[in-house]
Formats: sequence, structure tokens, C-alpha cells
Amino acid sequence: MVRKHRAKHVLLLLVAALAACVPREKQPAEGVLRVVATTGMIADAAQHVGGERVHVTGLMGPGVDPHLYKARAGDVRRLASADVVLYHGLHLEAAMAEVLEEMGRRRHTVSVTRSLDRARLMSPPEYRGSYDPHVWFDVRLWMDVVQEVAAGLIEADPAGRAHYAARAESYTRELEALDVWIRERVSALPRDRRVLITAHDAFGYFGVAYSFDVMGLQGISTALEAGTGDVQRLAEEIVRRRIPAVFVETSIPQRTIQAVQAATQSRGFRVSIGGELYSDALGDAGTPEGSYIGMVRRNVETIVGALMRGDASITAEVTG
Repeated sequence: MVRKHRAKHVLLLLVAALAACVPREKQPAEGVLRVVATTGMIADAAQHVGGERVHVTGLMGPGVDPHLYKARAGDVRRLASADVVLYHGLHLEAAMAEVLEEMGRRRHTVSVTRSLDRARLMSPPEYRGSYDPHVWFDVRLWMDVVQEVAAGLIEADPAGRAHYAARAESYTRELEALDVWIRERVSALPRDRRVLITAHDAFGYFGVAYSFDVMGLQGISTALEAGTGDVQRLAEEIVRRRIPAVFVETSIPQRTIQAVQAATQSRGFRVSIGGELYSDALGDAGTPEGSYIGMVRRNVETIVGALMRGDASITAEVTG
């Protein structure tokens, strides 16, 4: 414990030292803003809104779990050289909280969820009175986040106000079309087949927005480990409701869901792994899943496809 506290103290000293000594280059004539974003989803939004006026660096790449991510020396250097730091907030980057707090005293630092209407946020009792941070799975909530990204860029670069506002509006129209597509796509599933089970409870907003029952083995934060009792309770629910498929996540080890699958099989019911979902991180750069819209579309196709196949197999089993 003493060693961990000492390491954290050293890192905070490094933040202060780098923020003080990293040269602050003047903005070039074209007004390029150095933006550092914690997660891929925020970096993607910043690039859409900022366009050619920004240079965006994301700290957390594909497959990275933001709940557990700790800032390294290279991250601190990037943060210290930024004109704008965009982070999620709502305790998503819990292990980076002190670094972000310290950086906020020295750089323009913006929580992109700072202005979200708290009445629209989920606050499960097991999350110690805090809000569920996974707001990107409700596309309409993410539209509000995009507006907050624009506001943060405008605060740092007032001369670009019209540019950022226009691009945010254009991107919001794309997100509106995405929301409509999701609703049309999931309408193919009967209501009783809309049950989404994943390794951790990241899809609560998705469930509320698009009428799915959502169950996660680990709860909202991956810092809370699932026990044997959690596995058994979830397996019993799967068997009781004859849920055909469960899903793994790109940023969570598969063993937790595989344990649930084994527990259901021991009860005489076979549940399939429906596919891999992107929960807390985007896919690889240059792929469709490397963008927010592409990631959401891929998730929805995976979910609907697996549950529709499961629905067909159950129907065949009952009528066969």
C-alpha cells in the first residue's frame, strides 16, 4: 500500500513538472488545436467536430478498459502538451482521476458529460450513488456529448466557433440517422427476445433506449469482480428465460462469460456465445469499428443477428 501511494505521488509530481516545463508552442496560422482525449469514443467525436482545426490524440486504444486504465509517463507528457484535454467523467477513468484533477489546474480540461441532464442518467444502487458512465450506448445522449465537445473546443479556440458549431450540427444529423437505423433494426426482434447479457453491465443505456433487458455479470465497473454466486445466479436466469445467446466484450477477458456458459450447460441448457461486442473501446483504426458510428452499427448487427438465430433455433426445438 505504501509503495502504491509513493508511485502515485511520484506520478502527480511528474504531472506538475511536465505541465510547467513542456513548451507551449503558438498556434500555427491555420489554428490547429492540440487535443488529447482519454477514450476512443471522445477522440472520434473531437475529430468529427474539429476537422482540420484540430490534431487529436487518444490515450486509450482498442481493447483498453478505461475503468482500470492508469496514466503512464508518456500519457502525462501528451496531456501536458495539449491545448485541450477531453475526458469522459462520471468516474469512467477512475484510475486516472488524480492525474486529470492535477492536469485541470494547468490545462484547459473538459469533462464531456459535465452538462448532461442528470435526470436522464442511470444511478444503480450498487454503484455507490454515482452515475452509470456508459452514456455512449444511447445515441441521443451521445448527441449531447458531441455538443459538449464542441463547447470545449470553442472555449479553447473562440475564433473557430462557427466551424465547430457547423461540424457538430452536421455530425449530429448523422447520429440522428444512426438512432433511427437502430430502432428499425431491433424492431425485427420480438420483444421477449430482446435480452442482452454481457460480461459487465455496460449496456444499460442501450437497454433503456432500445427496449432490451440488460444483464451484466460484473456490474457497471470492471473493478468489481464477479464471484461464483454471480455466475450461478445469471446461469439460472438464462435457463429460466431460455435466453439463446450471451456476448463477450473486446475489452473484457472472455473467461467470465465462458464460466456462465459452462454453468448453464451443467443445468442442461445450451447457450451460445453470440459474438464479440465493443463496449468501452472502439475497434482498430482504419476499420469500420474504429469509429463511433461503425462500432455501434457492428454491435447492433451482432446482437440482433445472434438473438434472431437463437429465436429460430428455439422455435425449431419447440415445434420439432
